[in-house]
Amino acid sequence: MQELHDAPLAPLTTFRLGGPATRLVVATTDDEVIAAVREADGSGTPLLIIGGGSNLVIGDKGFDGTALRIATRGFALDGTRLELAAGEVWTDAVARTVEAGLAGIECLAGIPGSAGATPIQNVGAYGQEVSGTITEVVAYDRVTGQTVTLANEECAFSYRHSRFKEHPERYVVLRVRFALEDAGGLSAPVKYAETARALGVEVGDRVPAAHARETVLRLRAGKGMVLDPEDHDTWSAGSFFTNPILTAAEYETFLGRVHDRLGDGVAPPAYPAGDGRTKTSAAWLIDRAGFTKGYGSGPARISTKHALALTNRGEATTEDLLALAREVVAGVRDAFGVTLVNEPVTVGVSL
Repeated sequence: MQELHDAPLAPLTTFRLGGPATRLVVATTDDEVIAAVREADGSGTPLLIIGGGSNLVIGDKGFDGTALRIATRGFALDGTRLELAAGEVWTDAVARTVEAGLAGIECLAGIPGSAGATPIQNVGAYGQEVSGTITEVVAYDRVTGQTVTLANEECAFSYRHSRFKEHPERYVVLRVRFALEDAGGLSAPVKYAETARALGVEVGDRVPAAHARETVLRLRAGKGMVLDPEDHDTWSAGSFFTNPILTAAEYETFLGRVHDRLGDGVAPPAYPAGDGRTKTSAAWLIDRAGFTKGYGSGPARISTKHALALTNRGEATTEDLLALAREVVAGVRDAFGVTLVNEPVTVGVSL
């Protein structure tokens, strides 16, 4: 187990932002992870868990406590059953399942970060969410001091949310187990209209899983959503805001604001979200509120490829990023009466 003091955290995040940690511990086994957590909890030391760093916004002052980087490795495939150690690189794991001819997570290709983060956010894209294939999550419970195994239904998955996100100080994910599908090398049925169009098929069709993965990677790359050290459009956390889910009353009010601002005949994206609620597009709201691709003149700007990504152009600070985020939130609220919620976890700062 590696230990560093006054350790820079910015290089451990995809934003490349944030100050140092008082202490950084790098754990490569589950036992090391648990030992580091118990040590911090036993001494009352603040603890920050870092996986792939793709969903973190760390303040410029850094973190006064122990940062624990989970660097465990483990990819075990038994038929259609997959178990991943929390520190496994997610996009590499997706590639390996596709190479094995299995379906279920092929449209989650290219998402940066570690496997252990996927159940926390209920990571999803292009019509798939990990909650659709996760069977169990093995985690260390900091309240009981025990390792627990939570079945899918115990994880309380919902849109970009879970039991783990609801109780961020309680669980440390160690392993994630999935049930994939052997469809003879074909993908799961394509659910997302943009993916279907790019593939030249209808929603509900299957295609070779490798073709689905490659197509998703091209779509993501076109939006700056595949990590590239040379491309500042990828110095981000991907989608910075979640898509708003509105009640029936909120949605009617929202439509009125759209009509007032944009006139008749303009219909915002709308998707059923259950219980009479409607999900709309954060990217659409941002763009129509005037924050177009490339918006900004400082070191933190909206991506030139996707309105939903806020980016570090190379010399930004966390405060630069937050100032831009606050400007976007205020502008969308003023334009449409909808308050955007940030998707990345903030450490030592808030919007």
